[in-house]
Amino acid sequence: MKRPIVRASFAVVIFAGLAIAVVAQNGPTPIGTLEGTVLDAHGRPVPDATVTIQTSDGLHPHATHTDSSGHFQFARWATGQYDVRAYSNGVFSDWDKRLMIRSKKTTQVTLRLPPSKE
Repeated sequence: MKRPIVRASFAVVIFAGLAIAVVAQNGPTPIGTLEGTVLDAHGRPVPDATVTIQTSDGLHPHATHTDSSGHFQFARWATGQYDVRAYSNGVFSDWDKRLMIRSKKTTQVTLRLPPSKE
């Protein structure tokens, strides 16, 4: 009974070693930050708005919320092109498309919500 566990553990160790070797060979993934502010139709910051980020091919969506001053941040993201938009009180901002996150840089964006439908 103990042999399968030993084999499985050995396979995990080999896989982990290969993963470390690949990272060491290719180096660390370059990362950067995307941050910004969500404003309402009157130019006022929107607290607790939902901000969604996804790769520009529409994959890997993630979300965060704005703070009390309408600020949000996606820190330590792999470099590349991303699309972002905001949502609050039943309305969405337009997608801000193909924003570039660059290595060791901070990309700034302002997302504007249209007037509420209420």
